[in-house]
Amino acid sequence: MMRLRLQVIGYPRRVLALMDTPRPDCLNCEGDGGIEHPYGDDDGEYAGSDWEPCGCWNENHRWRLLPLPRRPRLLRLRRHGRDPWGRDGYSSEPPF
Repeated sequence: MMRLRLQVIGYPRRVLALMDTPRPDCLNCEGDGGIEHPYGDDDGEYAGSDWEPCGCWNENHRWRLLPLPRRPRLLRLRRHGRDPWGRDGYSSEPPF
């Protein structure tokens, strides 16, 4: 039985895809989809984690459903959260 979810993935163009999720009652990964193995450096400090995927799902198995439209150019070029309709790219309105 598959447990499907929708996700937006960014190929060269954004696409809506249908993906499988980990089995929630899996005894190996407890529904996380994999097992994390933290490791340390020579001083015993945390240096990172290795991720071992579980066999209860395949994270690379997905079906592309439909391409999503591109955002308007005005919204794509928006920088640093500035208001594109304000004077000089900044809004003079209060935040409320």
